[in-house]
Amino acid sequence: MTSGPPRVPAPMDRRRLHVGVGLALAFLVGFAPRARLAVAASGKATVAAPKPSGSTIVTETPTCPPGTFPDDGACVSLPDDQSFGEDPVGAPEGDIVAMGHFEKSGAWAAYEQIPRRPDRPADYDRYVYPIPPGLPGGKHVISGYDLDLPDALQRRGRKLRAVGHGGVDLPQKRGTPIHLVKLEHQVGDAVVLHVGTFFGTSVLTRHTLREGGRERDYVLIFGHLEGPAAGLARGQRLAEGALVGYVGDTGSPELVHLHLEARRLRDGVDGEKLVAGRVLQKDVSIVCDPRNVLPLRP
Repeated sequence: MTSGPPRVPAPMDRRRLHVGVGLALAFLVGFAPRARLAVAASGKATVAAPKPSGSTIVTETPTCPPGTFPDDGACVSLPDDQSFGEDPVGAPEGDIVAMGHFEKSGAWAAYEQIPRRPDRPADYDRYVYPIPPGLPGGKHVISGYDLDLPDALQRRGRKLRAVGHGGVDLPQKRGTPIHLVKLEHQVGDAVVLHVGTFFGTSVLTRHTLREGGRERDYVLIFGHLEGPAAGLARGQRLAEGALVGYVGDTGSPELVHLHLEARRLRDGVDGEKLVAGRVLQKDVSIVCDPRNVLPLRP
């Protein structure tokens, strides 16, 4: 037999080890014929076994600290690389693709963008949005993401200043409340990055997502608002469902709607120090199809 260094369990092996140990403990605790596990009011685990005379012997062991569990009088450590129920990988990383289009001036503009991943549904109405649907039949989107399409198929028009569309436009009645959506594989709460002028009156929030086994920062742009939520300020933490602002048409007087855009910050960019005026710069962020990060409807 060939000898060699001991095998270090891979993450999946360790997860199976956790489950196996847990099942073994459950069997010993739940089915041991003459012993039971109890938690005393003092917070210590006690194991009681009957004496032949009918009296009881109680032995105490110290409560095990977080990340460990009791096993025959000792506290056994769990591997610290992952916890039960957590996804150590998160979402796949979206590929950065080079594209370009002709600006209204006739100049060719090259850019990078992150198109919809193949694992994400193409149907916009499969996703959860910050406002209820405003179109007949429960439809949400009147103008979708098109920066992954050939130049001739990207949005442009006589009244539009820009070519192409890096987000989704969600029509709704003026003043409709906008509530924060927790993104797919988001870690912790969102943080307010900017409140004020951007795409009309806007709110920008920063979200940390787990992708490909590491954490990445994204910025969501809520544009053309009637106004932000009262008291909203940079640095404020927002939980899922928090009020962001109200649907309006500032900077877009022809259409009352919410412009929702997602951008992934590049490696090395410190999201905590980022100022709104730099968000759109090519060396700071990459525009991303929002369907990559929005949660799916149940």
